[in-house]
Amino acid sequence: MTLSQSDIDRAAADLLKAEETREQIGLLSLRHPGLTLDDAYAIQAAQMAQKLASGRTIAGWKIGLTSKVMQRALNIDTPDSGVLYDDMVFDHGATVPKGRFIQPRVEAEIAFVMKSALDGDVTREDVLAATDYVAPSLEILDTRILRKDPDSGQARIITDTVSDNAANAGVVLGTGRHAPDAFDLRWTGAIVRMNSEVETTGLGAAVLDDPVMGLVWLARRMGQYGQRIEAGQIVLSGSFIAPIECPSGTEIDADFGPFGTVAIKFE
Repeated sequence: MTLSQSDIDRAAADLLKAEETREQIGLLSLRHPGLTLDDAYAIQAAQMAQKLASGRTIAGWKIGLTSKVMQRALNIDTPDSGVLYDDMVFDHGATVPKGRFIQPRVEAEIAFVMKSALDGDVTREDVLAATDYVAPSLEILDTRILRKDPDSGQARIITDTVSDNAANAGVVLGTGRHAPDAFDLRWTGAIVRMNSEVETTGLGAAVLDDPVMGLVWLARRMGQYGQRIEAGQIVLSGSFIAPIECPSGTEIDADFGPFGTVAIKFE
């Protein structure tokens, strides 16, 4: 790592304040030009410690930047991950209160709910055996860091995103609970409608060619940082669509066909 503990703590405090006040901070990659992924995950972990100390619990994890299109856009070759907290879980069909988020966006994903822990160097078969069920889901994204620096025009990079809990803000689990091998998840996808009009479509194969492999990657990454996926937790395996901007008044419905449906509204 390149940052001191005081730098890490300051960045974490700034991000937590931004989440509370709904006022974005500047790019951490400009504040700390040598910011590494290890630094970014340390900033994420420092926020986790504060949230847990305040009474939050971990509901699960999200995997991001799994598609080649998003990796090329950020000039990276690896996914990222963030933490789902208990206050981030929304019911299917719920309405997000106005002002809850800064710049909400939504992605469609396959969610895994675990029946046993996953730790370290696991295989695809280990993931399937540890999964209680899979379900359609939406991830709500938000950013506590500016997407672009107004002076230099520099866009945020992966270290900014990881520091900001991988832009994670919420999860919606839809209808339908299935054994993890009941569907070919590579061919499981969704028609996503915004305000009753088709906005985009996608297939699970966009996620590392197999959404299950997202959890293999996550378990290995978490093992490097002394963490693990626990029984009962939700894991968002990665989006197979580009993020959809969700200003006030937006309604999102994702039709996964026989796999199920999931919807959310923004007041």
